[in-house]
Amino acid sequence: MTPRAGPPRLRSLRDKLTLLFFAVTATAFALLYAIVVPALESNLRAQKLDDLAAVAAGSRPTLDQLTADRDITAPQLNRRVRAIADAADARVTLLGLQQALGRGQDALYVMTDSREERDVPRNPALTRRALRGGELAKGGLHYRGEELGQVAQPLLFEGDPVRVALYSRTLDDVASTVSFVRERLLLAGGLALLLALAGGAIVAQILAGRVRRLERAAESVAAGHEVEPLPVDSSDELGQLTRAFNEMQAQLLRVDVARREFVATASHELRTPIFSLGGFLELLHDEDLGERDRRDFLEEMAKQVARLQKLAVDLLDLSRLDTGSVALELESVDLGEIAESVAGEFTPAVKEHGTDLDLRLADGAVEARCDRERVAQIVRILLDNALRHTPPGTTVRVSAGRDSAGAALTVADEGPGLPAATPVFDRFVTGGASHGAGLGLAIARELAERMDGTLTVSSNGGGTTFTLRLPTGEHSAPIWVG
Repeated sequence: MTPRAGPPRLRSLRDKLTLLFFAVTATAFALLYAIVVPALESNLRAQKLDDLAAVAAGSRPTLDQLTADRDITAPQLNRRVRAIADAADARVTLLGLQQALGRGQDALYVMTDSREERDVPRNPALTRRALRGGELAKGGLHYRGEELGQVAQPLLFEGDPVRVALYSRTLDDVASTVSFVRERLLLAGGLALLLALAGGAIVAQILAGRVRRLERAAESVAAGHEVEPLPVDSSDELGQLTRAFNEMQAQLLRVDVARREFVATASHELRTPIFSLGGFLELLHDEDLGERDRRDFLEEMAKQVARLQKLAVDLLDLSRLDTGSVALELESVDLGEIAESVAGEFTPAVKEHGTDLDLRLADGAVEARCDRERVAQIVRILLDNALRHTPPGTTVRVSAGRDSAGAALTVADEGPGLPAATPVFDRFVTGGASHGAGLGLAIARELAERMDGTLTVSSNGGGTTFTLRLPTGEHSAPIWVG
């Protein structure tokens, strides 16, 4: 049995944005209608009643005179009431008050009406309220299919209410005004909804197109293809996302190039000593090999093993730095002490190389907030790099002191210097004919930055100088960095 298909769902961003525009516009006009129309109708009614009350208050002296005149005839009363009604632009009904004996309540009877009709728009509740309060009361009444606004005004004789003047005015013009405003609001709302649909569809189409462009580019990148940088044609969130995507793609390209270079260089660096070791092993199997040649081969094999060990350690250090698994214990350390200790380690290598090691330390301790072992590792890398690039008979200078940026440790050599714009801190950059793997300086800079320090290089035709700067401080705290 084939399952019944459910209701269609909005899947595209364009449809959702269009519907959102429509819903927001419809909600805004619904709220406007719900607020404006009832408030307008209420205000117009109140204004009509206030106008009628003002007219009643203005006619009060005339009606008081009629009430006090006991000799006035019915025709005269009728004429005076009609005149008051014409001036007030309202229907005026004059009600007389008599006591209903035995019933304990007041009874009102019609004395005269400006229209001279038998059926008058009585409003017992309104007139009772006016009589009980002794003051003008406002209200309304549905009479003969129309809505009336009414004002009841008690008339006094010798301090007692004896009559009630009931003013009535139609409120049909209020209804017509409200109806006119309602129709215009509905018409404007309909037009606004159409514009919202059209405008929302256009805007949504543009936004959806930009999103689809990002989606296609992301799919191409995910498939391993290189795409051209997307145009950043706005400064909104999508523009910022596009800019971030372009930066991400550029970074991915750099990472991919670095990965390929890493694999190629690491394979080459590993293959060379491995093939060399294999060749020496084959030679060592030769029974006619002399003892001296055998010792030379073993020494060369030891060098290749040491080279492999150093390469393996460097690759492991880089891997740990990349994955954030290197622990740094920051504490107050004397850089002069570290420089002196590491320089002592290099004494045999310096003598073998025929180089002078000039150690210059400032008076007193040069305190820096850093990891002792990692700083010693950086100094070893810098000294090893200096010895490999310095001709015999020259001087390598190691100094420790303070400057405006903090504590500083410098390793300078008198070698040929570096070509301009050489990226010595990039991985696998060996700086010419060096036999290293080009990882030491990259590790040194990474470690320096993890300790909130810097490692910089300056070079000229007379040598190269590396300067390690570290922050000073007494605080000590082991931290993990990534």
